[in-house]
Amino acid sequence: MRALHSRVPGARTPVALALPALLAVAFLLMPLIGILARTSWADLGTHLTSPGVTQALQLSLLVSFWALGLSLLLGVPLAWLLARVDFPGKALVRSLVLLPMVLPPTVGGVALLLGFGRRGLLGPWLESTFGITLPFHTSGAVVAATFVAMPFLVISLEGALAGLRASYEETAASLGASPVRVFFTVTLPMVAPGLAAGAALTWARALGEFGATITFAGNLPGTTQTLPLQVYLLLQDSPEAATSVSLLLLAIAMAVLIALRGRWTGTPRDRARAPGRAADDLAAMDGTDSTGPAGAPTVRPGREAPPVPQETRSLHAEVTGFTRLILDAAPGTTIAVVGPNGAGKTTLLRALLGLTPRARARLRLGDTDVTALPPHRRQVAWVPQDGALFPHLSALTNTAYGLRAHGVPRAEARREAQEWLDRLGVGGLAHRRPAQLSGGQAQRVALARALAARPWLLLLDEPLAALDQTTRAHVRHTLRTHLAGFGGVCLIVTHDPVEAVSLADRVLVLDEGRILQYAAPAEVTRHPRSPWVARMLGRNAWPGTAAADGTLGLADGGRLVVADSLAEGTAALAIIAPEAVSVHEDRPGGSPRNVWPGTVRELTAVGSRLRVVIASEEVPDLVAEITPEAATELGLSEGTAVWTGVKATEVTVVTL
Repeated sequence: MRALHSRVPGARTPVALALPALLAVAFLLMPLIGILARTSWADLGTHLTSPGVTQALQLSLLVSFWALGLSLLLGVPLAWLLARVDFPGKALVRSLVLLPMVLPPTVGGVALLLGFGRRGLLGPWLESTFGITLPFHTSGAVVAATFVAMPFLVISLEGALAGLRASYEETAASLGASPVRVFFTVTLPMVAPGLAAGAALTWARALGEFGATITFAGNLPGTTQTLPLQVYLLLQDSPEAATSVSLLLLAIAMAVLIALRGRWTGTPRDRARAPGRAADDLAAMDGTDSTGPAGAPTVRPGREAPPVPQETRSLHAEVTGFTRLILDAAPGTTIAVVGPNGAGKTTLLRALLGLTPRARARLRLGDTDVTALPPHRRQVAWVPQDGALFPHLSALTNTAYGLRAHGVPRAEARREAQEWLDRLGVGGLAHRRPAQLSGGQAQRVALARALAARPWLLLLDEPLAALDQTTRAHVRHTLRTHLAGFGGVCLIVTHDPVEAVSLADRVLVLDEGRILQYAAPAEVTRHPRSPWVARMLGRNAWPGTAAADGTLGLADGGRLVVADSLAEGTAALAIIAPEAVSVHEDRPGGSPRNVWPGTVRELTAVGSRLRVVIASEEVPDLVAEITPEAATELGLSEGTAVWTGVKATEVTVVTL
């Protein structure tokens, strides 16, 4: 016997676990072997084609398919409700869904009789009002099969829906798709594997239902006598025929399970991006295709012509909740939203979309107040950080999605979508799925999709964060070109100072949901009012309080001599550029009025210079930038003792 090895490298499966596991397999396998061994293969055809069996098989197929249809009609909305909506009693509803799976089938049949039978709670009303009598009728067999089988569909589909990222549905809503359209064009196609698996299990379970059927619907030939009930009768008169019919049901069940191959517990997955696509970003920008294989699409170069002129709309927003601010912007303004993690940047975007209970926005776009409108009617397009391209649609149909949601005819929507893809340099990739696109290409398609939807407000949540530096520079250039022709207002969440300065007309600095600064990029660069922003820009930022002697008492300890005169007690932020910090072997003399001893904690190359982080007991960590030659001359390495100096005139003070 071959030794069993666990998935842990170098580890063997313990015998104490392997033997019971093998016994469990044998225990489950033995009944199946029994059926195969006892089947009368010579009489199999005769048994399966007898009138009683064929009639029962036809009835079973009729009942199981009707049960499947009823389960889809009722179970799909129920699964969506359990996966997407929080409501009182949700745990109880889920327990009710699971109950038929653990309830003895005969008890389920009794419960159905007491609920829908002639003397049950609803039975008399159904009979007197609609003339429907469920017990001892084929419809009763359908109800019984649906009762025991529908939970398989609900549980499987709920798991698939729970694994589907909400950003897909939210993005579709921001493109103008109503909730029903989102459900049928995005949600259902993306959970199709889970739905198909649940439907297959539901059908198979309905086909094999016995206990609830015989208890509730009876055992009437041609009316309620399904194949499992036929097996039960044949066991009394013809055991060989019962074995043959059992083999048929076993074969059907195994065929379903083999076809599913374990996917009934799966959740939707985004397919991994195709390998070898990294070079496609630059190829798309250069107007060539680097895919190599013959017949691959040729990427058309992006045009630098401005986009189609769009209606101009200003922005006025009053946001309350976790994020509290008032924001105004003229048409054509691009605003970079920056701040530390947890500052409320994404919450701000979601509030403008109407997608979060954490904050609410009174929003006016131009002369239109859209506060009371649902997300799909606000004309606010959103591009999340990952782009959220719908994986089941091509780049072209992704881009046309918003146009189609707004009622644009298919041919016109596809033509306009192709034009947008051409403008952004990915027109030749129109028929590729998102999994076949590289990161830069996917971001361009996501941007084209948002712009094609003709929004009044465009929200970009770190659109370039997932790209490498070279690709980011090219995509940034494309984004800047096309935002120049955008008639609405654009908000871009970013952690990159280059993006904030190069793309934006204004910079909005947030911290704990409040505005710290809202100004032009040049003003924010010269006089940042946030330590986080100053550090993002590569500067030393030390908050403190002005003292009577003209120094600044630092919040983290120590004192700093500054040239600016501040009233005592004034809260201020001292900003020191790294290049203004001098590094010495010995205590420097001369003009520096701020001199501290320290130890080199970290050395990092930044372009052609070295960034040195120096720890000191007298002041917070100080960042200096020096040339590699100076570092060599000073003999710098981690742990080297040094002296640092900063002139008072090199310290910029911003009052807070």
